[in-house]
Amino acid sequence: MSKQPTHYDVFNGDADGICSLLQLRLNTPKNSTLITGVKRDIQLIQQVDEQQDVTSATVLDISMKTNQSALQSLLDREVDVFYCDHHRTGNVPISPYLKSLLDASSDVCTSLLINLYLNNYYYLWACVGAFGDNLSEQATDLALEHSVASEDIDFLKQLGTLINYNAYGSSIEDLHFHPKALFESLLKYPNPLLLRNKNNGVFDQLKAGFDNDWSHVKSIPATYSSQNIEVYQLPNEAWARRISGTYGNWLANEHPNKAFAVLTANSSDESYTVSVRSPLTNREGADDVCSQFATGGGRKAAAGINALPEKMIDLFIEKMEEQFGY
Repeated sequence: MSKQPTHYDVFNGDADGICSLLQLRLNTPKNSTLITGVKRDIQLIQQVDEQQDVTSATVLDISMKTNQSALQSLLDREVDVFYCDHHRTGNVPISPYLKSLLDASSDVCTSLLINLYLNNYYYLWACVGAFGDNLSEQATDLALEHSVASEDIDFLKQLGTLINYNAYGSSIEDLHFHPKALFESLLKYPNPLLLRNKNNGVFDQLKAGFDNDWSHVKSIPATYSSQNIEVYQLPNEAWARRISGTYGNWLANEHPNKAFAVLTANSSDESYTVSVRSPLTNREGADDVCSQFATGGGRKAAAGINALPEKMIDLFIEKMEEQFGY
């Protein structure tokens, strides 16, 4: 007796991952099991490989390089996998069971790749995902191609920023919404502009949380500053963990010729979670800096380190200067 097909949707809990899956499932509804987590919970394919009932999987906005072993295991089990991502790939497996859409260019994100795959069918959600991934120029260009009004573009940018903000935290408890619940709530809206008119809806709740967290961070001075680099250190507080990524994006947008690092103290030990942003005028090098440290990785424009020991902060700043000091 053949087993009942069981599909798993695996996606990063940030705006890019959520908006990528929104496009796919609005276009092709599917009864699936959702696997996601906080933004830095990226070894998610292992959770799928542990399931005995899996027959197919979709993987979105998750580094293939970080999940090589689990992915290969699924393919060896003859599980069909559709994989779309813009992070480092490592060695891409050759398998009849793998269909991939991969592009590590610094000016693309998974939402934009899915938008191309679906021929612009849900381009508004692609714009939201791209805005959330701090690809403002690309998101704006896509919106203007479809004659989206300027006030609507502003809302899409706000929404993307807020969805992305929700993904940052060391655990689900830090977040306002579990990314799975947030996805399921947003799936009710084929057009994200409809969220603007929902009183006390997802948008309003996220904005209230964001505004409160922003009030804490906006006056914090840099702990290191040079001509090309600024470094900020945030305390071991839930608000700091939530705002860290959005704060890094904001700093990069305010000073596009500089690189930035936001270090947030971890509660488990004397280490820091690090978010690095390359200069917007040259979106290269963030991954090169972070990959030099044991728990680091990411992509060219934005990368991070999960646990940078406090004693290595000076070394980290040296590597930042080597990469971005020009």
